[in-house]
Amino acid sequence: MSDFNSSFWSVFITAVTLLGIAACLVLLWVTAHKKSIGNADNTTGHVWDEDLREMNNPLPMWWVGLFIISVIFGLCYLWIFPGLGSYKGSQSWSSQAEYNTEMADADKALAPLYVAFDALPAEQLAQDPKAMAIGERLFMNNCSQCHGSDAQGSKGYPNLTDGDWLHGGAPENIKASITNGRQGMMPPMAQAVGSPKEVSEVAHYVLSLSNSPHDSLKAAAGKAKFTVCASCHGIDGKGNQTIGAPNLTDKIWLHGWGEQAIANMVNNGKVNVMPAQKDRLSTSQIHVLTSYVWSLSHSTSATAKP
Repeated sequence: MSDFNSSFWSVFITAVTLLGIAACLVLLWVTAHKKSIGNADNTTGHVWDEDLREMNNPLPMWWVGLFIISVIFGLCYLWIFPGLGSYKGSQSWSSQAEYNTEMADADKALAPLYVAFDALPAEQLAQDPKAMAIGERLFMNNCSQCHGSDAQGSKGYPNLTDGDWLHGGAPENIKASITNGRQGMMPPMAQAVGSPKEVSEVAHYVLSLSNSPHDSLKAAAGKAKFTVCASCHGIDGKGNQTIGAPNLTDKIWLHGWGEQAIANMVNNGKVNVMPAQKDRLSTSQIHVLTSYVWSLSHSTSATAKP
């Protein structure tokens, strides 16, 4: 059995902590009752800067008193709060419980505000500056780590401002993505496509779908092999939002552009995961966040990402 699954470390930490405190008290008692042998002039013989001498005097009582008070405070603290191995303290305090209490208090204080937001559809809520300010904070705290503070994403993380959606850009689709998360998977297709030469030809055909620079001869040769991809991306390459298959005709490349990037996807596949937020955010918060994300691609400044 692992030491981390037994009580050994709990007992060890408790013993070291209490013995350390006891050792400090013993040291204090010894120094208070045993005076070191010094010189006749009551100095220890230590000299600094030619004339600064260390005196052989006992510790001042105010210092001893503060030390004892500190030890008593420490023992009381260890009795009330967790600090001795697995002992939870007399109050059973924990940072998680403190966090949950603070979050519950915050939710209670904001409940009246969210009630008003819940009554509005996402499109209408997106016009409310107060709701959008809250939505922006929710986005910064929970989404910007992947999608960026400007929501324009990066390689492997979708741009939320361009109107291109893997699973649909309607408010109900966005809410479903935020609530339950998404897992996108493209299986390795090299064996189904064929040789490296044929993979290269398929890559050029995919490039031709969006009129990106490509070799027309290779693209023509790769069209027949693209049929193994059409079951997800469609025979016209425009994708399928029901299963999150990307549109290959719009010049928006989530995992990189060019023959090599496409060949890598065909050969190796890709698994992408967006974590569910239903355990982190309330239903009302998700509604406000949905409206904010929807607004990002429906403002007059939202433009498609090349």
